[in-house]
Amino acid sequence: MNDAKILGNVEGYYTEKIEVHGATARGVDWNSSDSQRLRFVHLLKLIDRDQPFTINDYGCGYGALADYLKSEGYAFQYSGFDISPKMIAKADELHAGIQEVAFVAKEQDLSEADYTVASGIFNVKLQASSTEWERYVLRTLERINSLSRRGFAFNVLTKYSDPEFVRPDLYYADPLFLFHYCKTNFSRFASLLHDYPLYEFTILVRKQ
Repeated sequence: MNDAKILGNVEGYYTEKIEVHGATARGVDWNSSDSQRLRFVHLLKLIDRDQPFTINDYGCGYGALADYLKSEGYAFQYSGFDISPKMIAKADELHAGIQEVAFVAKEQDLSEADYTVASGIFNVKLQASSTEWERYVLRTLERINSLSRRGFAFNVLTKYSDPEFVRPDLYYADPLFLFHYCKTNFSRFASLLHDYPLYEFTILVRKQ
């Protein structure tokens, strides 16, 4: 299965979520707003708060991360990208007139930023095999790396999930494999966070 087919399936999945649930955590396929915020907390451990920064939100949904950054007092310039036109339309609607926040519907319209974060974009593989999806994940990490001057962060469901909760349409990654890949391909300053109460892990990659 090629990337176009993979992304077409994923776009349809998330477009349906936002249509049914609106601009809520469930609208981007999270169980609750609390778990959505907890993911932001861990992803943003990447950031140096002592100075203003630019950030790409790769798979931004309706822009909840931008709202979180503002609520926590970060000094930032934010660019969000999502493959779902409905997500981008809702994000534009919710953030109209906010100078430090912008959204794009095409990946090629993203510029290099200090940081890039990706929350949840590697979870829903649908009909793709685990092998096809893993290759897609690695290709996407290469693109995310190229968009990031100072570092990037992402999360993935973990293979250490309880068997009774595992779904065939989701991807459960080996955290040690992805940590090793990031450490050997992107930066020796990589961190693996797997000590919070969700069935996932977060990887931080700092370039300096």
